[in-house]
Amino acid sequence: MRAFDGAPVDRSTLLRVLGAAIQAPSSGNLQPWRAVLVSGEPLARLKAAAVERARSGDQGDPRQYPMYPDEPWGDRYEERFRRAAAQRYAFFGIDRDDPDRPRKVAALNATAFGAPAVLFCYVEPTVGPGQWADVGMFLQTVMLLLRAEGLHSCPQVMWTMFREDVRRTVGVSEDLVLLCGLAIGHEHPDHSGLARTGRAPVHEVVSFVG
Repeated sequence: MRAFDGAPVDRSTLLRVLGAAIQAPSSGNLQPWRAVLVSGEPLARLKAAAVERARSGDQGDPRQYPMYPDEPWGDRYEERFRRAAAQRYAFFGIDRDDPDRPRKVAALNATAFGAPAVLFCYVEPTVGPGQWADVGMFLQTVMLLLRAEGLHSCPQVMWTMFREDVRRTVGVSEDLVLLCGLAIGHEHPDHSGLARTGRAPVHEVVSFVG
């Protein structure tokens, strides 16, 4: 969801969601995630700082991990990426050929699309790919439980561009790796269904044997 109405989310609801989400599976029960929920005035300050950096053309802090692989992805993934980008640009009214497009897109992301809360999820730098997958299962569990409560969310790797601003806001150790932020809130009633990107059909991504 990339259009939130900005209405505050009840803290008891978020506690209920997160209290259930920590039951997500993890290899060896390591539970390798560290999450910090930010809302209210601290989030407003963080958004303002990130928007200012984005609008100035700031390329962001040095990356702790690559957002996308350097090697060619292949036609299938390129097509999905282009289609999703076109949907997003059309929704936000940004021309794909607009030379200022990167800054506009980054600034929109930096507002968390109007969400009143963002869950920042960290992982220890020493863990391996299996633990990163565990953190993904935790985040997906949070997202599904939010839907059960009538809420929406949007994972945003964009926040890694401004990870130092995030770190100063949440107060975590410098060595932790920011995986992403998860924007949380109520769907904006004027944009129902329009702020979502499509998905590949099931036959493209799932095979049956037996």
